[in-house]
This record gives sequence, C-alpha cells and structure tokens, in this order.
Amino acid sequence: MKILLISIGTRGDVELFLAIGQKLKEKGHHVIAAFPEQFRRRAEEAEIEFASLGTEFIDSLEGDLAQQAMGTGGSRLNKLRANFKLAANQWSINKALVVRQHEVVAREQSDRILYNGKSTYSIIWGLESGGGHILLSPVPFVHYVRHHAHVAFNADLGPFINRLTYALADFGTIMTVWISARWLGLSNEVSLRQLRRALSSNKAIYTISPSLFPRPDYWPENLQVLGFHPMSTPVNWRPEKELRAFLEAHKEDRVLFISFGSMTNPEPAAKPRVFFEILERNKIPAIIGIGSGGLRASDAFQSEHIYFVPRIPYEWIFSRVCAVIHHGGSGTTHMALRHACPSMAIPHVADQFSWASIIHEMGVGPKGIRIDRINVGELEPKILELMANGSYKVKAEQVADQMGQEHFRERICSSIIER
Repeated sequence: MKILLISIGTRGDVELFLAIGQKLKEKGHHVIAAFPEQFRRRAEEAEIEFASLGTEFIDSLEGDLAQQAMGTGGSRLNKLRANFKLAANQWSINKALVVRQHEVVAREQSDRILYNGKSTYSIIWGLESGGGHILLSPVPFVHYVRHHAHVAFNADLGPFINRLTYALADFGTIMTVWISARWLGLSNEVSLRQLRRALSSNKAIYTISPSLFPRPDYWPENLQVLGFHPMSTPVNWRPEKELRAFLEAHKEDRVLFISFGSMTNPEPAAKPRVFFEILERNKIPAIIGIGSGGLRASDAFQSEHIYFVPRIPYEWIFSRVCAVIHHGGSGTTHMALRHACPSMAIPHVADQFSWASIIHEMGVGPKGIRIDRINVGELEPKILELMANGSYKVKAEQVADQMGQEHFRERICSSIIER
C-alpha cells in the first residue's frame, strides 16, 4: 500500500509517525512523510520519503510572539495581547497548511493516511474517499474517559462535566474542519452532521503503553491503545570522549539527566540557573541536554558536576542514568519508564500537564512544577526527593517490566492496513 503520514507539530509529534512509518516500510509498504520543512532531515535519517508542508508553522512556535505569549515575565495584559496576535497570525498559517496538505494528498493518491490532531484536511479526505484515514494519538484523554476530563483540562471534574469537556472539544474539531473545508471551497460537500458522525466512527490508534493508559472497556472497537513505538537509535551517533569520561568519573554516583527536548521557553538562560544552583549546592552530577532552546548552557557557569550535550539519543543515555527530569512529552515519558528511570515532568504546554500527573499518580516520580513557576525554593526538595526516594525506582522497574511484555508491532501494522 501507499501510506501517507501527516503530522503537524514538534519533534515528538513527527518522531512517533516516523517510528510507525519505519515498521510499515519494513512490511513492504510505500511510506511518505508530510511534515513541516524543519523535519526533512529527520525523515531522511529514517530513510522515509519526504513531502514538505512549509516552514511557517514551526517558525511561529519559535518566534518572539509565541515566547511572549508563553512567557513568565511581563504583565498579564501583555501576555493576553500576545496571545491574540499569535492567534491572528496562526489563522493564515493554518490556511496555508490546509492548502499544502490538500496538494500533497492530491499528488500522492495514497491508500491510507495516518494523521495527528492538527491535520484537519485528513478528515475531509476521509469523507471524500470513504475512509482510510487513521488518527494516531500519543496523547491520552482525547476520547471520552469517565474519570478524566479532556486532555485540554487535565483534571477529573466529575462524570457530568468530564463528558461536557469532550463534547466541547469535539465541537471545536468539527468547526475547525468545516472552516478548512470552506478554505478549499468544499463547504457545500462537507456537512456538520457528516463531521459529527465521522468523529465518533473514525479509527483512532493511541500509541501509548496500556501500562500508562489502559484502554477503557466501554470504548468502541474503532478506538485502540496499541503501545509505545520508539524510533530506532541513529546508527551514526557516537558519544564524544568527554561525555564518556564524565560518566566514568561519576560511575559510583547517581547521575541525573535533564532535557526539555524541542520545547522552548522565554528564559532559556535564566531557567537553567535554577537547576544549576540546586545541582551545585547538593553536588548532584547531571547531564543537561540543551536542545533547541528550552535549556541553554552558560559560559559563566562551570562545574565538574554538570555536562552539557546538544544532542543525545534517549535510548543511549536513559540506560546510563538513575533519574530524568523532562518536559513531559509522551515519547520522553515512555522512554524514561521503559528504562526504569524515575522521572519528574516540568510541563510547558498541552498534554505535558497530563503526563506530569500520570507520572506522579503511578508513583514513579514527584509531581512536577510547570515551567513558568519553577523556583529554587519549590524545585529543590522535589529534585532531592526524585534522587533519594527508593520507592520511585521500585515502581519504575515494575512499569518497565510490564512495558517489556507488551508486543504490539504486528498488531498496529495490521490495524492500519485493515479497513
């Protein structure tokens, strides 16, 4: 089959699709990845054909306006203004994305489309083609769960309010897709009733370990939870000798790994200082992934206890550290637990708050603090607890063992191919 992957988001969003794409390609299927241009190299490293959706979406997330909207500094009024301006800019960007998706889909004529929640055109294509589109979600609580509100709310608001939050989210999706159809001149061919029916009947695969998010037994058959699927570690990556030397020097110590992945924050120099002060005072050896802006190395800060690294495969580093502090992305949360690492999430946006809660509720780490509220006084006891509480390690090992017994490789491929 010819299978098109459409993912609009950050690195974690696209890597999930590439991992599934690799498995489908091994089965002999023709796989094409349609992502923002910034992920062309990642797709090529995975040896998957690439189709560009442009640069504007990622540029907007990394721009000054987005940083101001998400920022910790400035007045609430300025943040509100920034959010309104960002929304206005995003409108034109989203329209361009819909048009590009339409062009790619029309050109490729695929048999299946695997898409994430931001790819509204895939739903329109599904209505036109009679199916063949499958939502891949690494995010929990997108479909109704009795004991939890929609992921956007990150809470249990009671059975009645919980249900309302999912209805509200569905309404927002329906209107977004209908607007996309109007942009393409298809609004007369796509009715709100069709979209409502499609949302309840379309196939959706949660790429989440059931050890972390068990499938509710009252879900219909079109909703499945089919495990976590990581990408293969790049074969061309080799640790530099200084990193090996750092790990060797601290082989008798408990080493901490800190990374916010591809997340950015408006104070990438100031936020690390909170961690530096805590790590230095408590002599905690740590490797810090400086990523693409969430954390930044400081020339003014030098310590034998801290090692900065710009890029490192999680598969490699997680097997060599005792605990992890991260942003709460789905992939990073899974990878840490897969390696029996206690962890704490410092959520920035969206589903990261849900993963921070799940980590704490499962007993594999303390409840994290959102990025815009961290300070030494509140963060220090949590880091010390993460490093010292042996029960977190015991529980993480139990979860790792459960995840090790999950085998969804064949099942997820067959579920994608089957109607």
